[in-house]
Amino acid sequence: MASKILLSFGRFTGLGLLAAALVVGLDQASKLWLLYGFALPDKAPLHVLPGLDLVVVWNTGISYGLFPQTGPFGQWALLGLKVIAVLLLGIWLTRVDRRAGALALGLIIGGAIGNAIDRATFGAVFDFVLLYVATATWRFNWYVFNIADVAIVAGVVLLLWETLVAPDAAKAP
Repeated sequence: MASKILLSFGRFTGLGLLAAALVVGLDQASKLWLLYGFALPDKAPLHVLPGLDLVVVWNTGISYGLFPQTGPFGQWALLGLKVIAVLLLGIWLTRVDRRAGALALGLIIGGAIGNAIDRATFGAVFDFVLLYVATATWRFNWYVFNIADVAIVAGVVLLLWETLVAPDAAKAP
């Protein structure tokens, strides 16, 4: 039974796997280039545009830096949770029958894998994009993120759109 579940791929599984692979490749290439090719740690913070800086932040927690883990047990526990999430999302991907759903799951899976690679390699996730709004007397910093995070958010938004808004959505008004 378990082998049947793992070996049965849906019509759009390949699209989701391709999206995941592209996200992992782009995410890891950008991180490695910024860390070692461009040497961002020596240049940060780097002002790119008004409201956009490149910085170096090592996130030892999960989204938005929640539940930071400094010890090896906590880091491996977070990595284990990511592996479980990717496996469950992968099973879901094999059952998706719509292109948007497969693409969304692929984006989420690729982002999770990209960040998991960081956690396994560095013990933390490398985040580098800082968006902010600044005036003469006030500044608001958005959280610091990376390409994997963008893919995860885009995947979640696409899943919500497909479920709630798309013309043939299951919950469309």
